[in-house]
Amino acid sequence: MSTRLSLRIQERINRLTKSEQKLARVILESPALIETHTATELAGIAEVSKATTARFFRALGYADFEEVKLQAREERNRTQPYSYSLSATGSTVLGRKISEHLELELHNITRTFEEMAPDVLRDASRMIADAPRVWFLGLGADGWFARYARMTFSRLRHNVNILGTCDGSLAEDLAMLGPRDVLVAMAQGPQSKELKAILSYARTTRAKIIMITDHGNLGQAKRFSDLVLRCHIANYGLIATHTTMISLLRLMAVSYVGHVGETAVQRAGLIDDINEELEIIG
Repeated sequence: MSTRLSLRIQERINRLTKSEQKLARVILESPALIETHTATELAGIAEVSKATTARFFRALGYADFEEVKLQAREERNRTQPYSYSLSATGSTVLGRKISEHLELELHNITRTFEEMAPDVLRDASRMIADAPRVWFLGLGADGWFARYARMTFSRLRHNVNILGTCDGSLAEDLAMLGPRDVLVAMAQGPQSKELKAILSYARTTRAKIIMITDHGNLGQAKRFSDLVLRCHIANYGLIATHTTMISLLRLMAVSYVGHVGETAVQRAGLIDDINEELEIIG
């Protein structure tokens, strides 16, 4: 989706009618629809009238839907993610220049935050603040995301845990999951069937589920989660990029501090004091 369209939607969303806001949410949640569907099809997906769709785009400053589609196509062509290619000798060439790497990372981060639905960070902060316990989950290669998140949030609040922190302890950890707890699951790239089973069980405990995920896992995320934060992770085709997810986790932590205020500041100060004391003792 055109990043300019996303910005216009977020700037004006509170001034749109309820029907227009329904269409706005559909577009923000599924940005690719702009280039793959007609205005009539968008109206059907959002369950609004064709007249509402036409009025919506005019309210955003466009002459018609074709202008929106053209803008999205132009932006995609200008910032198309790089893919790996073969050199004349047949060897793989990845990120031939630092500038290409930087452009790709900035593209991912920019699209992620520009397409973020309004109030999603505030909702996530409220859920985490109200939870008796917070659990982080990252399976396989995503395990280090969970460790990073746990370390970050444990400086800001009590009772922050990782599911399956020890080999073979996943069932025991799940047995401790309870109502109003929050499970933050991180899923980037292909996932095992185990993730679906874990999320399904977590829902039976009435825990709240936040998923930080890429577009490939979006369907499963929407099915099981109370809140979904989407990341763009386009890469060179061979080596994954983790920049966007780490940036989003940090932004969640910053938002949480803004929500709870002095409580988080005091806890971080306490931990710094303990670290200083431990160094003295050592």
